[in-house]
Amino acid sequence: MNKFTTALASGVLALGPATAIMAMDSSDAIVIPIHNWSSQIVMSNVVGQIFEEMGNNVEYVTTDSQAVYESVRLGDVTLELEVWEGAFGASFRAALEKGGIVDVGDHNAVTREDWWYPMWTKDACPGLPSWEALNDCAALFATPETGDKGRYLDGPVDWLKHGKERVEALGMDFEVINAGSAAALWAEIGAAEADKRPIVVFNWTPNFAEAVWPGEFVEFPVWVDGCDKDPAVGPNPDALYDCGNPADGYLKKAAWEGMEAKWPGAYAVLEKISFTNPQIAEMARLVDVDELEPEEAAAEWLEKNEDVWKAWLN
Repeated sequence: MNKFTTALASGVLALGPATAIMAMDSSDAIVIPIHNWSSQIVMSNVVGQIFEEMGNNVEYVTTDSQAVYESVRLGDVTLELEVWEGAFGASFRAALEKGGIVDVGDHNAVTREDWWYPMWTKDACPGLPSWEALNDCAALFATPETGDKGRYLDGPVDWLKHGKERVEALGMDFEVINAGSAAALWAEIGAAEADKRPIVVFNWTPNFAEAVWPGEFVEFPVWVDGCDKDPAVGPNPDALYDCGNPADGYLKKAAWEGMEAKWPGAYAVLEKISFTNPQIAEMARLVDVDELEPEEAAAEWLEKNEDVWKAWLN
């Protein structure tokens, strides 16, 4: 029995009467979706390992990060641990309206997802973080791939960040290129660091990158609810996505509405689970910097943060 297993077993035994509730959990597997960024993968393994040590069966499935809300709603997967407002708020709200999925509360983390640059870029374009200043400096970001337009490296296509729509709506002299993965974004920043080449890429917080490469988000017109649905909202009356993403977005948990009845013990713990920005950044760092496998990173995180997760079991 390793340190984590011993500590978790002690936490479960300390529950007393609550163990009776946990015993009622179904023997069917709790299905946890896996996406394509490190914090979500490690967090899923952290929570999955806790559920397993409670006596639950857990299954991990690779799932599209937008389609997952329909999967949760239908009960094909059991929960989602990282509902980012900027990236997935629309898909989450659409699923809520259909029914079958429940909001299980917010993490303590505050999120932001948007165009971002490392600080050496500001040395070359001192008007930053203004988006107008960025656009005036577009030639600094031109590559053979983009001709005389600046290059903006957006997230993977399935993240639906609407970079191309924003460029068109604001009349920017940029061409949007989609990265194949989160790792490709980090590789882009690392490659530019050697000669301090100006770059602008999609980034988000919380993640490990903010500790490795100090930088700033580009300041676009302030997000107003409806900017993604009503052309009249935002500075361009004829276009959607003519504003930035929320600067203080939520990070929620969601679950299939049948989870509480089928796995009451696990659901009670899920309600209590709440991660902070530094905790989530550490999860990503263990994979993206220390190069641990996700399940190893989860076990290490749990071992180092017993005071955090033990509180959720009591």
